[in-house]
Amino acid sequence: MTLGELIKLLGGKLAQGDEEWSIDGVSSRALASPSDAVFAENAVSAQAAFSSFAGVVVLRPGCVPVYPPDKNIVEAEHPRLWFARAGALLRLPLPALGVHPQAAIGEFVELAKGVTIGPGAVLENYVHVGAGTRIEAGSVVGQGSRIGAFCRIYPRVVLYPGTELGNHVVVHAGAVLGADGFGYVRDSETGAYTQFPQQGTLVIEDDVEIGANSTIDRGALGETRIRRGTKIDNLVHVGHNCDVGEDVILVALTGISGSSTVGRGAILAGQVGIGDHAHVGPGVILGGQSGVFNGKTVSNEGLRPGTVLYGTPARPLKQVLREQAVLARLARKDRGQGTKD
Repeated sequence: MTLGELIKLLGGKLAQGDEEWSIDGVSSRALASPSDAVFAENAVSAQAAFSSFAGVVVLRPGCVPVYPPDKNIVEAEHPRLWFARAGALLRLPLPALGVHPQAAIGEFVELAKGVTIGPGAVLENYVHVGAGTRIEAGSVVGQGSRIGAFCRIYPRVVLYPGTELGNHVVVHAGAVLGADGFGYVRDSETGAYTQFPQQGTLVIEDDVEIGANSTIDRGALGETRIRRGTKIDNLVHVGHNCDVGEDVILVALTGISGSSTVGRGAILAGQVGIGDHAHVGPGVILGGQSGVFNGKTVSNEGLRPGTVLYGTPARPLKQVLREQAVLARLARKDRGQGTKD
């Protein structure tokens, strides 16, 4: 692809250089070749980019006063985003390989054009797979599941029966989608537990990515839903009946208990814990190891956009720091006075 063609697709401005320059990938500054693009977000990283072998440098307008004459320069308001989108466009598609002879395909399975089914994969009865989707080695797709177009299901993924995936969904190795939720009813006389019916569905909307060894439970009687564009890291658990909004980020080791909701654009950092029937509002940012108690709601109401909430219960970081400072002063005062019997 030429640089001019890429700019037409992604926007930005060719501040210096040749529109016909051939570009076939993106790279780090250390490994870049003349056919690669690199990006810079400040003057220091720009100088490092100029010193690399990269043929194209993407940076903000006005980032540096003078450009070296041997570089093609693209000015973009968000260089990192431009770079990421360029990488997606320039990545060569994997070839469609059809159904491997060692795959097991059930009855009444619908496979659209360009599907790849890897060795040892199992597709049970009444499964539908959309165009261009890849289901890799050892994955299991349960009866009646539906997978949209241009999805990628990595090895050893399990979709329980009736799970539904939209288009352009990526599911990394070892993820389990649509398992029974952890719902039990206790007999107060005997102490024995009986499972509450787990017969609902799991719907994953378009452009969702799910990390390795993450698990998302089906609804009990209704549905669990992960909405468009959400990105889920490795080792995340989402319980039954949850509704996770659009463009949410869930970082590793986060756990969301059943019947909770997460609003659009929220960010839950590593090891965040959400109780059952809790609600995280749109745009809320929960710092690492934060917690929300059962049935509680956290929101950005009355807070500046971008405010980070920390601790359990989650509250603004500035408040947490003030509380810690007060506790530290009290501890010092107590040590200074000594202890009395």
